[in-house]
Amino acid sequence: MAILVTGGAGYIGSHTVVELLKQNQEIIVLDNLSNSSEVSLARISQITGKSVHFYKGDILDRQILRQIFAENNIESVIHFAGLKAVGESVQKPLHYYQNNVTGSLVLIEEMLEANVNTIVFSSSATVYGDPQIIPITEDCPVGGTTNPYGTSKYMVERILQDTVKAHPQFSAVILRYFNPVGAHESGLIGEDPNGIPNNLLPFISQVAVGKLPQLAIFGDDYNTPDGTGVRDYIHVVDLALGHLKALEKHHNDAGCHIYNLGTGTGYSVLDMVKAFEKTNQIDVPYKIAPRREGDIATCYSNPKKALEQLGWKTERDLNQMMKDTWNWQKNNPNGYAE
Repeated sequence: MAILVTGGAGYIGSHTVVELLKQNQEIIVLDNLSNSSEVSLARISQITGKSVHFYKGDILDRQILRQIFAENNIESVIHFAGLKAVGESVQKPLHYYQNNVTGSLVLIEEMLEANVNTIVFSSSATVYGDPQIIPITEDCPVGGTTNPYGTSKYMVERILQDTVKAHPQFSAVILRYFNPVGAHESGLIGEDPNGIPNNLLPFISQVAVGKLPQLAIFGDDYNTPDGTGVRDYIHVVDLALGHLKALEKHHNDAGCHIYNLGTGTGYSVLDMVKAFEKTNQIDVPYKIAPRREGDIATCYSNPKKALEQLGWKTERDLNQMMKDTWNWQKNNPNGYAE
């Protein structure tokens, strides 16, 4: 029995595939390589000594999904494939809805057709919008999203909740990520964004390695201790392990199961810059830039439910996040590009 990982060559997907292979799972990866590289799959083999069966293609393409389900005995799907830049989603909303929402619809339809009844979906804390209560629990209101990226995740959550009602055999696990950072400790796989990074830590590390001249901090007038945005940063390997726990607990466990995956601690942008500088003994020049549309002041999780029900908690601290990020970046100054 195999697990299909959509977007498995991407940042979070590749780290999750490593952990699944360590468990001796058979892994099929579907990725269109629009924001990822096939090199990551070769690196996964290097780390684990095992290989994955790779299909290059898109979740919007029914034919390739049918081919995958016909050629492999798939028991569950971990669904990472999606566009993920908040700012870009404000500029290109239709592109985001087409890819993230329609793509997920096609995938779920083809799963049902193939009688594959377990999905773990990578959602996001952005579904909470500008949260009314901090730290955020799974019971906080969702849907008041502040950008099309968050709205696309919220829509797929609703689609999954309705699917579970209509198909009582179906199990959907929704994992609401906070801010994934860091890299595999080997330095062989990590975050490799296209163009100027949207996420803070790759931006910091690309400045540190000399690829970018300085960091832009978007807004220093938020209602936070130092005026910069506060987020819950989670090591990508801890996040990957959360998927394994979710799959273990809820495989063929009908219904909809929702968890926050975060550390429960908020750090500001300036906290992160200082931590990176201190851990890696390197200066990161920065400038203050205007706020980004769609951003909020403070967002961090209460991850208690995942601990109580999945037995999952984060184990890698801020220092480890900084160390692993820099280890990846300095060994791969241009990411996966040779």
